[in-house]
Amino acid sequence: MLFATALFAVTAEHGEEAAESSGGLGTVLPALPELVWGAVGFLILFVILRKFAFPQMNAMLEQRSAAIQGKLEEAERARAEAAAAQTQYEADMVAARAQGNQMVEQAKADAERVRADIIAKAEAEAAQIRAKAGEDLAAERGRLVQDLRGQVAALSVEVAGKIVQRELSADQHRALVDSYIDQLSGMN
Repeated sequence: MLFATALFAVTAEHGEEAAESSGGLGTVLPALPELVWGAVGFLILFVILRKFAFPQMNAMLEQRSAAIQGKLEEAERARAEAAAAQTQYEADMVAARAQGNQMVEQAKADAERVRADIIAKAEAEAAQIRAKAGEDLAAERGRLVQDLRGQVAALSVEVAGKIVQRELSADQHRALVDSYIDQLSGMN
């Protein structure tokens, strides 16, 4: 510090002398010793800065550059992960839609199969009802035929008894009625 103050004092004295001797231009331009001392001071300051400050500044700038580069790489990696996640999400959505469509189609097929089963069961039940009705009808018809035979037999015996005016035995009456019924059945 003392050196810089002495240097400043010497250059100031020479500057005043040079300004007085050169006239107007000397006031604008510094004196030659002042320029020399300024250049020497600048070189000393430059050497000190280059030896101590510039390496630290370069290291700090490289650290910042590396940190920025790392953050850029991290951002690029995050962007790639986000793009991959979005692609996966879109693929999952397509798969979910396909699965949903498949489930709907499966439900439709199941409903159609259930409907066909219900119709088949209803038709089978209807066929059973028709068959049972046919059997019931045949049984009823047989019963009615038997009732009719009995009534016809009784009427025939009564009519035959009146015609013949004599009593026939039960076996003779039956034989007569059966032959009469057989003749009537042959007509139908």
